[in-house]
Amino acid sequence: MTKNQKIAQCFSPAAFIHDTEENYQAIERLIREQEIGGLTFFHSRHSAAANFEKRAEVLDVSGTFEKLIGLINRYQAVSKIPLLISIDGEYGLAMRVEKTPQYPFAITLGALKEDAKKWVEEVGYRMGLDMKRSGIHLNLAPCADVNTNPNNPVIGYRSFGNDPEKVAQLAFAAYSGMKKAGIGACLKHFPGHGDTATDSHLGLPILHKTKAELKAEELLPFQYGIDQGVEMIMVGHLAVPALTGGKDIPASISRELITDLLKGEMGFKGLVISDALNMKAVANLHPEPGELEWQAFHAGNDILCFSDHVKEGIGKIAENASDKEVDAVFGKVMDLKNRLGVMEFKTIEVPAFDWESHSQLQKDLAENYVSVISGEINTKELQAMAKAAKLGYREFFTQNPSIFSQQLDLPVSPIEQAEKVILAVFVPSHKPLNQFGMDQGVMDELQKLAKSKTCILIHFGNPLALKHLGKLEDFEAVICAYQGFEEVQGVVTQTLQGL
Repeated sequence: MTKNQKIAQCFSPAAFIHDTEENYQAIERLIREQEIGGLTFFHSRHSAAANFEKRAEVLDVSGTFEKLIGLINRYQAVSKIPLLISIDGEYGLAMRVEKTPQYPFAITLGALKEDAKKWVEEVGYRMGLDMKRSGIHLNLAPCADVNTNPNNPVIGYRSFGNDPEKVAQLAFAAYSGMKKAGIGACLKHFPGHGDTATDSHLGLPILHKTKAELKAEELLPFQYGIDQGVEMIMVGHLAVPALTGGKDIPASISRELITDLLKGEMGFKGLVISDALNMKAVANLHPEPGELEWQAFHAGNDILCFSDHVKEGIGKIAENASDKEVDAVFGKVMDLKNRLGVMEFKTIEVPAFDWESHSQLQKDLAENYVSVISGEINTKELQAMAKAAKLGYREFFTQNPSIFSQQLDLPVSPIEQAEKVILAVFVPSHKPLNQFGMDQGVMDELQKLAKSKTCILIHFGNPLALKHLGKLEDFEAVICAYQGFEEVQGVVTQTLQGL
């Protein structure tokens, strides 16, 4: 193989499931002409740009899953060397593809009360099986970021929590589950994106901490993973001056950070993959096409994700990198492809999911994480009040009556007559923008009600949104349900009924 062909194996540009035929053909040309090593699939250009455009992702196009399988088959058919197919599916295929199994967010799994590592590994395993059956070899997950800044605009629900030890263990458990299913996974976003206040899709976050502080928090889950034998780490677009000689250089293109710290000092021997190279934190720094790709390669990345300048990138790397450097990286990529079974590609049939088994898993998990986080629930008293027509119910941010309200099966009275009211909040968004999508007028109404009546709050959604609903002590009790899944609503119903 030529030097350029070997370098091309490092590239995994974006492929969009919903796109124009012209764009599908452009990807085919990229595969034929540049002989790229892989593709990273996204739902659509609209959803991939969701962070840029400050809107929550809305997946609402039909036939996505069938289209994805069709495109994987189509693109593999024109590639000389089978493509490494990746997806960023932190909570399963459903993060990018509708009507596929969705698993709980990392923040929810971080709330598991018993056998957390075992359950998180099981979730990783199930997620991995879904992907493997769909022709995907690599999941760009899990997050090993420690969520020490609750106002973080981009991590939040994607982190297992704010305790570095817990994050280390659960991130490795998720990774192990995916590996057990026969797919690749990676810890991200090295050196740790949890304590940042800027979204790296939009600008460069800078983390001002000493090296000792970073070792105790941000770096700890990655060091734990390295010590346990993790084979891939994704480097994020954030600057950590304490680790780069005082310079505000993104980690993803810092040789000091990737080659010296991660591979040298921390002893990482596996593959390094860059975060998406189209993100504004790095894309704006090197406007000349191909220069960013060279900088990322030179820094120590083995796989270049979401490059917008593949041809120019291959050219720049060929011009600047030694044959020895290129051969070393090429060897690592091909070894990964062999380990993940990429080289034995067979046409993929659209798989069927075992929805019954998935639903049972969701129920088992919900019984483990749904928690009374404040006050106490007296189920006998609730039932007595319902019978005496003294119990009220109201839900917020739903368009139609929830499954929960139908399952509750407690006679409820008009709010005015009620002595106690159950308030169910279905948080519209898991992202913190615009108060997690919650309208201020509705929240004011809820808080007013909590002050005028004895209320029980049921919070279906990201627990970080609780701070917008008033003080916990304003409510007689607060149940945090973490997610709005049907199975979760059933578990909360049982909690209120004392079952």
